[in-house]
Amino acid sequence: MTADSLRGVPSASVIVEGKGRGTITSQDGVFSIAVLKGDRITFSSIGFKDKTIVIPVDLKENQYSVIQLMVSDTTYLPATILKPRPTREQFERDFVNNTVPDDLLETARKNTDEAQRRILVNSLPADGREAVNFQLRQQANKAYYSGQVPPMNIFNPAAWADFIKAWKRGDFKRKK
Repeated sequence: MTADSLRGVPSASVIVEGKGRGTITSQDGVFSIAVLKGDRITFSSIGFKDKTIVIPVDLKENQYSVIQLMVSDTTYLPATILKPRPTREQFERDFVNNTVPDDLLETARKNTDEAQRRILVNSLPADGREAVNFQLRQQANKAYYSGQVPPMNIFNPAAWADFIKAWKRGDFKRKK
C-alpha cells in the first residue's frame, strides 16, 4: 500500500531474493507467494522506494500476512532549456553539412548488412515475445483444426514461392 494514502500499489514486483522467482501484485495491491522461513522478500514499483523484509524463522503456522507500506521516491531532474533553430533553412543547412565519423558509417553498414542479419536471425534464440507468439499460434491452429486434418501446403502457391526463395538463399544446405 502507499504510505501516504493507504491505497494498493498495482503491478508491484514481489521478488524472493536469491531464489530467482517472484510475482506481481493485483490491481488492489494483493499478492500471494510461497516462501520459506528466513527468506528475504523485496517489494519494488516504479515511483516508490524498494523495501525488503525477512520472513520470521520462528513462525508457528504455515501462513504469514504482511501489509507493506511503500514510500514515494521523488527524483528531481535539472531544468532543460530547448532552443529551436532560428529558421528551417538553417536547420536543413546544418543537417546536410553535419559530418559523421567514418567508424560510425562502417558500424551502420555492418548493422544493415543482409547477410549479417540473416546470420543473427538464425543464431539468436527466440525472445519471450517471439516464443509466446509462436505458442499462441500453435494453440490457435490446434483449436481451429480440432477434429479435422490441417491443410497440406503442397498445393499452396505462396508456400511454393517461399520454398523456392529459401532454396535459392541456401537455407537447406548442410551446416558443418
